[in-house]
Amino acid sequence: MNYKIFIILIFFIISGCKLETVNKKVNYDNNIYINKGFTLIYSDELIKDKITKKKIDIRSLDIHHSYLSRGTKVKITNLLNNKSLVGNVSRKIKNLDFYNSIVSKRISDELNINHNQPYIEIKEIINNSIFLAKKSKTFEEEKNVANKAPVDTISINDLSSSKKKKVKNVEVNKFSYAIKVAEFYFFENAKDLKERIITETDIQIVNILSVSKNTHRIILGPYNNINSLQKAFYSIRTLGFENIEIMQNGRI
Repeated sequence: MNYKIFIILIFFIISGCKLETVNKKVNYDNNIYINKGFTLIYSDELIKDKITKKKIDIRSLDIHHSYLSRGTKVKITNLLNNKSLVGNVSRKIKNLDFYNSIVSKRISDELNINHNQPYIEIKEIINNSIFLAKKSKTFEEEKNVANKAPVDTISINDLSSSKKKKVKNVEVNKFSYAIKVAEFYFFENAKDLKERIITETDIQIVNILSVSKNTHRIILGPYNNINSLQKAFYSIRTLGFENIEIMQNGRI
């Protein structure tokens, strides 16, 4: 067989295969790192427990992170009240495991992070980011907008009508979280991973959420307490996934 023809045939065979990487270190949105999960609020106890080796100045906007390099600018959002600010990765550490970061006391205070549910999003900021350009906006302006949580109802605008619909009994701070393991383009790949999780771990309830025709998420849970959430998190980590996201039930 002609050598060139052989190479072309190999190319078409490879191109026709369904190849999809599931063990990604990061989630990407236009090549920007994003992760939702629980954070640790810095205290000297974390040094005693050998979780980190370096202190974080309580007045700083610094964080320690597992994947992002030192000097990376990040947008930190408290997902329970939507407050956000720009922080800086001051140290890259390896042993955070269940938590996605360590944040300074100032960040915790300014974002009003709930110590029982320190649920935040870390999003990498690139140099030409619009958010970075606007970071000089005073935080007091954000406080006035973001510090109003619903009590009994949430109003939802109906674009097809001038009326408003109401959703009752929304418990904003109820502990209810799920774990997003991975996303797939092909449903068959998601199904294969579901079977693998059930076979190779002690997790038996695995869901496939088809967000769109070509987006299929593997979801574990929901879990109603932090102990069961951590147990499932560590169990799925044994399969080698590095950027597992914790998702608040209702935000999946």
